[in-house]
Amino acid sequence: MALTKDKKHQVVADVAAALGSSKMTVVAKYQGTTVKALQQLRRDARAGGTKLQVVKNRLVIKALETVDTLKDVDTGALNGQLLYAFNSQDEVAPAQALATFAKTNTNIEFVGAITAQGKFISADEVKALATLPSKEQLIAQVIATLAAPLNDSLNGLSGDLHGLLDGVAAKAS
Repeated sequence: MALTKDKKHQVVADVAAALGSSKMTVVAKYQGTTVKALQQLRRDARAGGTKLQVVKNRLVIKALETVDTLKDVDTGALNGQLLYAFNSQDEVAPAQALATFAKTNTNIEFVGAITAQGKFISADEVKALATLPSKEQLIAQVIATLAAPLNDSLNGLSGDLHGLLDGVAAKAS
């Protein structure tokens, strides 16, 4: 069923809002993926704060033209049946959600991504982003790195105290 002109304007406005608020919009081909698999992908992605949407490419291009920072995005790669993954909180989450799903469903193929700064990045760069740890994991790694010298000092002092106590106990007996 074809969309009316009013509904197309509404879709363009919705996509423009999603593009404007998204830190990274990942674009992927989904041809050959079953509806049931796409529903599962949407559920899994939603858990990470990612919204998936299938929209006609010309409507996405119109939406890109309405967002000031995204007017100059290269839209040459936007052809065929494409899936758009938006996330307003995490740059890496859309790529990770699609990459995780693509491990079990080989029909998902990255096309690229649109950054919040208005740059279109390649599929290889998106795949590299998908292998990065999540924001929470990175924060935990930084905290562990910062706390390592303190932990090492405490472990060293603790080891020396145990050795001293063992020595005193051996002399006492």
